[in-house]
Amino acid sequence: MSMSRLFERITVGGLTLANRIVIAPMCQYSAIDGCMTDWHLIHLGQLALSGAGLLTIEATAIEPEGRITYADVGLWNDDCEEAMRRTLDSIRAHSSIGIAIQLGHAGRKASTEVPWKGGAQLPPDAIGGWPTMAPSALPFQDGEHAPVALDTSGLARIRRGFADAARRAARLGLDAVQIHGAHGYLLHQFLSPLSNKRDDSYGGSLGNRMRFPLEVFDAVREAFPAEKPVTVRVSGTDWVEGGWDILQTVAFAQALEKRGCAAIHVSSGGLDPRQRIPVGPSYQVPLARQVKAAVAMPVVAVGLINDFDQAEAIVGTGDADLIALARTMLYNPRWPWHAAAHLGSRIHAPEQYLRSQPRQYKTLFDVDGSAEG
Repeated sequence: MSMSRLFERITVGGLTLANRIVIAPMCQYSAIDGCMTDWHLIHLGQLALSGAGLLTIEATAIEPEGRITYADVGLWNDDCEEAMRRTLDSIRAHSSIGIAIQLGHAGRKASTEVPWKGGAQLPPDAIGGWPTMAPSALPFQDGEHAPVALDTSGLARIRRGFADAARRAARLGLDAVQIHGAHGYLLHQFLSPLSNKRDDSYGGSLGNRMRFPLEVFDAVREAFPAEKPVTVRVSGTDWVEGGWDILQTVAFAQALEKRGCAAIHVSSGGLDPRQRIPVGPSYQVPLARQVKAAVAMPVVAVGLINDFDQAEAIVGTGDADLIALARTMLYNPRWPWHAAAHLGSRIHAPEQYLRSQPRQYKTLFDVDGSAEG
């Protein structure tokens, strides 16, 4: 057996994962009034049998107005909670994979059409549309309907919404919560000077711009069981001059760590259409590397990671502690199996699938539970 770092166990805030592979949250735009449907059972169910260490439920809105589209998953009422429970109960009957949920609010990027119908913003008076909100009354793109700048009562409502959703996640027995502070959604909008033009205590200086996201983190951390991890996903840079950048990200990560953040997932972009992203294999790994050098908590790298040796090198060289896969897992839901075979490691597979073990990998599938994920 090889000494693959990718397939070593890791503990994140009290949660032990069988390996360093995280399935990143991927919106499916297939919910009805915030409630999961059979599609989510099919989608999450197949990924739960992948052998990855952790499965993350897609961006889940903490209130109806926080959805990216009218078809987003939510966790703001009992109906949403019960629909998610049915999905989770079915998955858990056949998989012991760790399951996290990403909680978020889309802010000014809310009220849009589903991607396969163009993804354009839907005006408040359109079918499936509603008024959006943000730190400042600045639309995402020219020509879009401007959001309403959040007042004190709006900020308090959203903080409560995050906390309430975290309590629902706890009742569902979810293993971890990830707060979505990336990709140009509401918390990222507060962080970036490009979208936050407030003149109160929530705007201006870096400390002020971090204030609301940190308050949300504190509210979620208090609401979710202390023995379970709360993590945050961030955009390491806006890729726009004068915007949010890696040095500010490092400061934010350090502030989160002091408050008990269990891990940080470093992505990038999504805030401003002027972004110029140098897309290529591992293009975001340098951002993760800089954050990892400044904090002790585990760091997750993401972005065009699809090669087995590439993933092994990211964790093997210490650039990050875990790697996250999204589109790669949609294309190949058995990616962890193939990676384990390539790297000479073992991985858990359902008993029903043990007969599929290739002859050349006679010890690939773990049958005694030592690599169960």
